[in-house]
Amino acid sequence: MRPLSTLRQGLVVLLLGNAIILCGAAPTAPEMPSVPAEPIAKKLDLLFSEEFERSPLPKPWGPVVPTYAVESGALKGTQTRIDAAAADGKPAVKGHAAVMGVDIPTKDSVIEYRFRFAGATMLSAEFDDRNFKGSHYGHICRVVVTPKDVKLLDERDGSMSNEVYAMKDDPSKKEDRAKLLKGRSVTFPVAVEKDVWHTMVLETVGDAMRATLDGKPVAYLKSSGIAHPTKSKIEFGCAGQDGYFDDLKIWNAAPVGP
Repeated sequence: MRPLSTLRQGLVVLLLGNAIILCGAAPTAPEMPSVPAEPIAKKLDLLFSEEFERSPLPKPWGPVVPTYAVESGALKGTQTRIDAAAADGKPAVKGHAAVMGVDIPTKDSVIEYRFRFAGATMLSAEFDDRNFKGSHYGHICRVVVTPKDVKLLDERDGSMSNEVYAMKDDPSKKEDRAKLLKGRSVTFPVAVEKDVWHTMVLETVGDAMRATLDGKPVAYLKSSGIAHPTKSKIEFGCAGQDGYFDDLKIWNAAPVGP
C-alpha cells in the first residue's frame, strides 16, 4: 500500500494539472521596450525658449484649438470643445483637447518644459508637419501624459496615417487596423502627482523617442514615422480643466554615439 503522503502529493499534482487544462496558460503581459538609461540625443543650438511672461503670445505662437491663456507666468490650457449633439439649428460638436502651437522647425531635437495638472486629465506635446499629406492634419509623433501613465506615439505611420485613420469608424476593419497599429505606440505606467510641477524632457532623434520625467527615464519608442525629416510645428494639448505649461526650451540635437 502507498504511503498517505505519496497519495496526497499525487492528488495535488492531478488537481493542478486539471486546473491548467481547464483554465489554460496564464495570459502574458505585452512586452514593453526597455527605456535607455542614458540620453539618446545631445543638445546642439538652442532654437527657442519661452517663460510665458507676456500676453498675448506673439508669433511664432498661434492657437490651434481653443482655449489657452497666459496666467501667472504660465500657459494655461482649458478644454472648451466638448461633445455636443446637433440642436437648435447648430451642427454637432466633436470634443477636442485645447491646443496651442509654435512654429519651430526641427528634425532631431530635445524639448524641455514644465507642466502641472490642476483639473486636466491629459497633457501632451506633439510634432506636426502641415505640408505632409500622408497623415491626418500632418500629425507626426507625440508624448501624452496622464496622472497614471506616459505614452509615446508614432502618428505618421500609426493612428493618424491616412490608411489607418480611414478605418477608425469601420467595425469591419478593427482587426486590420490593430495590425497596422502594432508597435506604433507604447504606454508606460507612471504615477504623476497632480497639482505639482513636473519637468518633461523629450528627445527625438532618427526613428526613436525617449522621455524623462523629473530626471527619470520613463518611456521609449522606436518607430519609422518618428524619423519624418520635417517637423515644422510643435503643439501643446490639454484635455479637461485646467493644465499648465511653463519654461519651454527647444534645442536642435544629434544622436548620441556612432
